[in-house]
Amino acid sequence: MRTLRMNIEYDGSDFSGWQIQEKTRTIQGEITKALSVLFGTVTTPPVASGRTDAGTHALNQVAHLHTETTLPLDRIMRGLNGILPQDISILSVKEAPQDFHARYNAKRKRYRYRLRKGKIAVYRNYVWSIPQDLDTTAMNEASTIIIGKRLFGAFCKQDPIPKTLECEIFEARWEHQENEWVFEIEGNRFLRHMVRILVGTMVEIGLGKRSPQTISNLLVSGKRENAGRTAPAHGLHLLWVKY
Repeated sequence: MRTLRMNIEYDGSDFSGWQIQEKTRTIQGEITKALSVLFGTVTTPPVASGRTDAGTHALNQVAHLHTETTLPLDRIMRGLNGILPQDISILSVKEAPQDFHARYNAKRKRYRYRLRKGKIAVYRNYVWSIPQDLDTTAMNEASTIIIGKRLFGAFCKQDPIPKTLECEIFEARWEHQENEWVFEIEGNRFLRHMVRILVGTMVEIGLGKRSPQTISNLLVSGKRENAGRTAPAHGLHLLWVKY
């Protein structure tokens, strides 16, 4: 039995997220079908570092696969890319230790969220369109508050409530150029919808509807209903995963 590590890029616009679901298109489902065609037998689904939401994109997702195929790595990569649709690309396929696990062995992940002022045509599936300017200084003040080990109960989907709410954030910052705002965040793990809820809350801070100190209060309270909206999934990009 071989353990393979795949690095994957995908445009999440037309997918219902990573995880296989009935009667809907998913990244895991498309890759599993392609593997079955390539190997000539039904195969187990690959396991990713995390389950991205419907509409979320990935520039370098990591997944592992257990297989008995004897095909060389370059042929697996070429074969998959020849079968998969245009919105999924296999960047690399490598041998991994037998006990490698894409999710449990991950040490750090980095996400990027993009916003742009005004109506968007060409990049509408990759950027959240907002009508007003944002106060970048206030949003960065809020960002510094989440650095370190924190409980993010107020910034996650709580149905069901995660077993552990603690995440360690190594970096979180906003950058502003012309009409675009970019938020990048790096941490050891992320809860479901966590980045999107943080962005939604910080946008309200950037609009002057909340103070940066709101973030501290929310971290203490842990109440999701007191945080901001969940930002649209299409502005979110998984940049990379480190092991």
